[in-house]
Amino acid sequence: MTAAQRVCLITGAATGIGAACAREFAAHGWQLALSWLDESNHVALLDVATECEAHGISPLLQQLDVSSDESCTAFATAALKRFGRIDALINCAGTTRFIPHTDLDALDPAEFHRTFDVNTVGLYRMTRACAPALQASGQGSVVNISSIGGVIGRGSSMAYAASKGAVNTLTLSLARALSPQVRVNAIAPGFVEGGLPSRVLDAVRHAEVLQVQTESSPLKRVSQPEEVAALACFITERAPGMTGTVIPMDNGLHLNAG
Repeated sequence: MTAAQRVCLITGAATGIGAACAREFAAHGWQLALSWLDESNHVALLDVATECEAHGISPLLQQLDVSSDESCTAFATAALKRFGRIDALINCAGTTRFIPHTDLDALDPAEFHRTFDVNTVGLYRMTRACAPALQASGQGSVVNISSIGGVIGRGSSMAYAASKGAVNTLTLSLARALSPQVRVNAIAPGFVEGGLPSRVLDAVRHAEVLQVQTESSPLKRVSQPEEVAALACFITERAPGMTGTVIPMDNGLHLNAG
């Protein structure tokens, strides 16, 4: 298989880590299927697609709601119709709301279900939809974008941390279930500048959180989307012996958990 034949699906590709993954994989010569959720990020995805086209890539753009089985199946089917194969899946689509962990009354069951349906069940739906094609590839790879919050029980809300903890466990389960044809791994970033918080917080609150995360990190920095994308690409292309692994990429935040 030549580089030009490799096909990668990326959910949540319009912004943040997903957009960075699209640019990274395009630079490495992958054919891409990129998803967008609604009109609010469709324009952003068109800009991402233009950047990918500079590398000679003509990506497939598909609207996707990971909370819908039909939508996930349609995305996988569209990619197969366009490219004839799927070799990699990067699960970046996610959601959160900032709710203090100490305010139990503010986190109701509906918010828990909403968060899990996107972050955990949605990831499962998308992986299940792609599984037959990934297995047929013979060298399939899934990379789940998790969070260090799922390891240390911190983050934007208890629901978010719990959903990402479930993603970490699901990564191990899927790695067992889909082996030996498909490898499944996860990356657990800490705070990522330009990531999900930048889309759910106003500018003032985001700046406050950014400062706190920078100061509390042992490395006194936060990550950039491009760093996560580079690791996702490395796992996909150059780590044939890696599966069922959750990799912290948090500037040392997990060291504060003791």
